[in-house]
Amino acid sequence: MIIAWVVILLTLGSVVFYVLSPWHLTPLASNWGAMDSTIHITALVTGAVFVAVNLFLAWVILRYRHRADRRAHFDPENKRLEGWLTLVTSLGIAALLAPGLWVWGAFVSVPEEAHEVEVVGQQWRWSFRLPGEDGELGRVDTRLIDETNPFGMTEDPAGLDDRLVMEPRLLLPMGQPVKLLLRSKDVLHNFQVANFRAKMDLVPGQVSYFWLTPTEAGEYEVACAELCGIAHFAMRAWVEVVEPEVFEVWLAEQPTQADWLARANPDPTAGQAHYASCAACHGANGEGNANIQAPPLAGMAPWYLSRQLELFRRGARGTHPEDTQGQQMRPFAQQLADGAAIADLAAYIAGFEPVQASPAESGNARRGARLYRTCANCHGEWGQGIPATQGPRLAGLPDWYLIRQLEHFREGIRGRHADDPYGNQMVDMAQMLVNRRAVEDVVAHITTLTATEEE
Repeated sequence: MIIAWVVILLTLGSVVFYVLSPWHLTPLASNWGAMDSTIHITALVTGAVFVAVNLFLAWVILRYRHRADRRAHFDPENKRLEGWLTLVTSLGIAALLAPGLWVWGAFVSVPEEAHEVEVVGQQWRWSFRLPGEDGELGRVDTRLIDETNPFGMTEDPAGLDDRLVMEPRLLLPMGQPVKLLLRSKDVLHNFQVANFRAKMDLVPGQVSYFWLTPTEAGEYEVACAELCGIAHFAMRAWVEVVEPEVFEVWLAEQPTQADWLARANPDPTAGQAHYASCAACHGANGEGNANIQAPPLAGMAPWYLSRQLELFRRGARGTHPEDTQGQQMRPFAQQLADGAAIADLAAYIAGFEPVQASPAESGNARRGARLYRTCANCHGEWGQGIPATQGPRLAGLPDWYLIRQLEHFREGIRGRHADDPYGNQMVDMAQMLVNRRAVEDVVAHITTLTATEEE
């Protein structure tokens, strides 16, 4: 008797919790309201079955509970009952499948007027490509992908005006259908925006797709909904739905493939003149100065130096009130007039001989080696840095600088600015170092790395 009432109360409690639950679907921001309808139908059908089965179970417990004056009767077959069960089950399955099949048919039937956007996934970041004035995306070949050709662009003339979006931020025009072409550089990924109610796998070696029409202006988070590796949880981007005229202005600001090919080679000689103001803190040869908390620059890759200088210049780094050294760095970065000046300076610094860090004053390098296995996925086994994952070189950096930066990432002092997507990713990764001891341990290991094994 008690068990039967427990089953009844659990069933009713589950229904009440579902109805009054504080957790609901995110606000819909696309034309796929039919997705919500199928979810509600599924909840009603499965909920009805859940209630019916459990109430039947409670009735069976009560009706056929043990009594000393009766014995169970074995009924090997009941065609009438089997017929009803088959009919009811078939209706339930049809109610679950039919709406989904109808929605799927619409999901893969792209309107002719939809414009195209290519989404490229890679451990652990997103990038995008949009057609230029010709309205056509150029052909690509994955065998051509490298540091200088991140999209694998071919010599197809149609690709010269393609707009390349290297940062994980995409704008879409409101009220206009868009077809998203999805491809992966490495492993399975999944492009999902919860508010759009649309998602699809990115499969290496093929191009998948889906379409939607954004209906609500706003900023929405992109998540990778496929377990793609150690930093899967940090593989995020942002889609902003804006008015069409705002989208057109943004699109015109994005570099084309022709711009990428025509970019001038940086001039280290011009960069030497820019470095004159840097040398006072970072040393004549980029060796750094611990007395004034200026890290070494020697050994840093030009792409990473350029990115950090640009972040300082536009206020995405060095504006947090607790980042004293970053605030000091900002005025110097703002002396660089444009991207060309930054590239020249980075090219000059790249000519410095890398330095070797002194052993850390604290921490256990052996324990740190185990923690560093996660870091190695982006920064390399020997701290040499991996451009493909946007992970900079760590070998040669002193312990005091590494500890400070990791603590700043853990506390959100560095990396939380909206215009610093890779910093945001690093903030999430730094949370894996649960305390100061873990930070010191992993830094102690990093100071033992020389990167010579890779070079």
